[in-house]
Amino acid sequence: MSAFAPDSQYISTDRIEDIPYQVLADQVPTPFYAYSATQIKKDFAELKRTLPDGIDYFYSLKANPNKTLVSLLHEAGTGCEVCSLVELETALRQGVAPANIIFVGPGKHINELTQCCLAGIKAVVVESIEEMLLLNDIAAGLQVTQRIALRINPDFTGEKAKLVMSGKPRQFGIDEQMLPQAFETLAQLPHLSLAGIHIYLGTRILDCQAVANNTQNILNLAATLQQTYAIELDFVDVGGGFGVRYFDKEKALDLAALGEALQPMMNDYRQCFPRCKIVIELGRFLIARAGIFVTRVNYLKPSREEWFAVCDGGANCHGSAAGINSLIRRNFPMARLGSPRTTAQHRYQVTGPLCTPTDLLGENVMLDELRSGDLIGIGHSGAYGASASPVGFLSFGHPAEVLVENDQAFLIRKADSVESQLAPQVYQRLPLTCA
Repeated sequence: MSAFAPDSQYISTDRIEDIPYQVLADQVPTPFYAYSATQIKKDFAELKRTLPDGIDYFYSLKANPNKTLVSLLHEAGTGCEVCSLVELETALRQGVAPANIIFVGPGKHINELTQCCLAGIKAVVVESIEEMLLLNDIAAGLQVTQRIALRINPDFTGEKAKLVMSGKPRQFGIDEQMLPQAFETLAQLPHLSLAGIHIYLGTRILDCQAVANNTQNILNLAATLQQTYAIELDFVDVGGGFGVRYFDKEKALDLAALGEALQPMMNDYRQCFPRCKIVIELGRFLIARAGIFVTRVNYLKPSREEWFAVCDGGANCHGSAAGINSLIRRNFPMARLGSPRTTAQHRYQVTGPLCTPTDLLGENVMLDELRSGDLIGIGHSGAYGASASPVGFLSFGHPAEVLVENDQAFLIRKADSVESQLAPQVYQRLPLTCA
């Protein structure tokens, strides 16, 4: 069968790679996420083949922090962009060299910055002058010099981004007009070494010319800064934000056209700054197409003139599909899984088990005729799935995760159990000292 999710060659309505969904569901309790290893490798290989040579790619763990997937992408050639202590430890424990890790985020803790210094990562991406001062104090206490990159909130904004992250008041980055103060401060901080700059303009960009224009603006600013302040950067992180097409009428990002657009501007930049590497950080683009969320229909329920397919996994497991944090709720690619019984299709409201009307995975979705016990799949679910969902709501817990390659499947995360959820809850007297 052909893939029901656009651009996912190894995920169809019948199977993921060579394994039917029902075979997986006989071994793994629904709901669960399944990922195609071949799709992940293919998407990254195509990216490297199509875009200009010499780009360093960093995987954003925020998209999906499962350590097996992090390892798979690192083995394929990515570095890691992390945003928390656990993400940092995940990357290090999967064998990612500290020189291939950057740490970003606007509210880094002292313990996070300390571990960055102890590990000696490629760069802490500092997002404020106050953070620079704190990091210098920590590095001084450890008697090390920590490499940093300045995250800049530029005066220009990102084109065609679904979520704009620059050009206006933001918690992210140092405003461009404050850069003279930032460089003046940095010159007084002997335990920090400037390695690069980082600019992230927005997410889910599907227009190749918009990505190219954004990149050109960032490289222009990088060149201006190096000339103005007589500095030599090791790298410029131009962000990423490459989108994938989830919804009707969306067009996939044209990688070939993007590569053609990026090549001349990168050549020009490298002629002026041959030592400076260009970094692109990607999460969704590397992992989204490779994942499918599988949930089981518990009940079919008529209500007035609608039919509800009530499933065992809902917004608690897949908040993105349910439209959490989205201004407009739209349906992800969705299908009844398995061989078709008839050619009949019906309109369904696909919901989960939660006690809230916002638990709506699919609204007015045309699906093959359903029965209780059927499996429903939501495609393009490899990124921002369970990790961006309220898995603790009603204590259903985190779903299982499975990696599939050819005819083999591997459990890469167990589903939460009653015991695993109750174990962290304690009743323990704290040794308070009151003045």
